[in-house]
Amino acid sequence: MKKIVDYRKLLNVDKTAELATLKSVYRTMMKECHPDKFQVEEEKLAAEARSKEIIEAYHFLVSIAPETREQNIETYTETITNSNILDFEYKQSVLNIQFFDGSAYEYFDVPRAIYIKLVNADSPGRFARRHICNSYPYRNVAKVAEPA
Repeated sequence: MKKIVDYRKLLNVDKTAELATLKSVYRTMMKECHPDKFQVEEEKLAAEARSKEIIEAYHFLVSIAPETREQNIETYTETITNSNILDFEYKQSVLNIQFFDGSAYEYFDVPRAIYIKLVNADSPGRFARRHICNSYPYRNVAKVAEPA
């Protein structure tokens, strides 16, 4: 959750910001700190580092935005309903779940107690569907492989 808060603070938006607002803020900030605007090498390097932070924050916030999740709800529902869990990893309140269909999702602000219950569950897939998948902010980190 700290990552989300930090990125919102960097872009100076609140949690109700829509995609159009994010895009507008992103473009404005990138115009101000684009490396090509600077002649001095140190300023150029600082602008490049800042622009990388802004790009990362923008892409992250777009990936967890409600509009993005609404666009992908069918695929997400299909995955969590019909595909079993291949593997999962927990690090600093972020739970990464990989599914057999090739997709993977990061769930943010998951308490350690929930992760421990997931590890000890008779059916991790069922536990995840009931207690994690629709309870925590998430983003897709690996797209489902398209059949050839």
